[in-house]
Amino acid sequence: MDFNQINSIFETLRLTPPSKLTLLDAQEFSLKHYPPTPPDVDTLILNINSAEIAEQVKFVLLAAYAGSHKVSAVGKAGVTEASLAEFGGEALSYPVSLFVPSFGEGTSFEAFAEIVAHLRAPDGCPWDKEQTHQTLRKHLLEEAYETLEAMDANDVDGMREEFGDLLLQIVLNSYIAYQDKEFTFTEVTKHIYDKIVRRHPHVFGDLKLDGVDDVLTNWEKLKEKERGKKKEDKGILDGVSAALPALNQAQEYQDRAARVGFDWPEIEDVLDKVREEIEEVKTAENPEQVKAELGDLFFVLVNLSRWRDVDAESALREANLKFKRRFAHIEKSAKSQGRNLSDMTLEEMDSFWNEAKGLGL
Repeated sequence: MDFNQINSIFETLRLTPPSKLTLLDAQEFSLKHYPPTPPDVDTLILNINSAEIAEQVKFVLLAAYAGSHKVSAVGKAGVTEASLAEFGGEALSYPVSLFVPSFGEGTSFEAFAEIVAHLRAPDGCPWDKEQTHQTLRKHLLEEAYETLEAMDANDVDGMREEFGDLLLQIVLNSYIAYQDKEFTFTEVTKHIYDKIVRRHPHVFGDLKLDGVDDVLTNWEKLKEKERGKKKEDKGILDGVSAALPALNQAQEYQDRAARVGFDWPEIEDVLDKVREEIEEVKTAENPEQVKAELGDLFFVLVNLSRWRDVDAESALREANLKFKRRFAHIEKSAKSQGRNLSDMTLEEMDSFWNEAKGLGL
């Protein structure tokens, strides 16, 4: 389509052609799952020639734009305005072109990367300009745990906010790396892009795999080949971060070992091992033995969690939260009676605990 035709579309829309415009053919959406255009730039999509193609275009756009976002379809019948969620259907006279106005300032990754870079610029923020990878480490850790807390609570608003805070840490560290001539965010993106494609030959290649277990087994084989190519003297478990919480680390160790066949054949074997470890805790004769046997018991309980498809770290965190809620009920109940917890008997506190259970706390 030439510029005269594009100008004609904007004349029909009664709009001045924008200084920045993404021009796309509808066929580009046929195999997409995410819009190939930054949402803070006006976009014109050409050659939408059927209701089916219109539905595919809408499906892809909704991954980045709100369903209430207003769009305009331009065709022989003139202009049809609708929300993105309403766009399409047999009522339109195809072919049409779809004008998608900018979703607003700050809605693209590029815009976000720009404000992060501005923080480090000469006229940026004094605090941000002083940061290094090491000074930001504690903030990355804090944001990761706050994100997990929102996920554990299934707090949708909290997750949206915390994912943003976590993204800030990643982009800020990447920009610091660029300034220190270490690497760029483009390299970070390209590296993980290539890794995802390479490790999913069943999605992006011709390999046929049957189910999750086959996928995970093949994943370990691919990583083993990668280690061989790098000539690294590292084992399967060496890639597990030493900074992980102990339960996460134990489960990841066991997952990776199981993928190459190092696992109990039946869950009953795991349960037998749990019973064995409990007996060894009972018969431990000194603090060091108790510590060692409790460690073994924790480890095999993580294995039991894995066999039951339960994330051990999440299970314990949920148990912690449950304990906190129920103990708070004990405190509240004692306060309502004008009493201190230290003055109550265990039986009295246990009664309030059972009351909390009955209330579903």
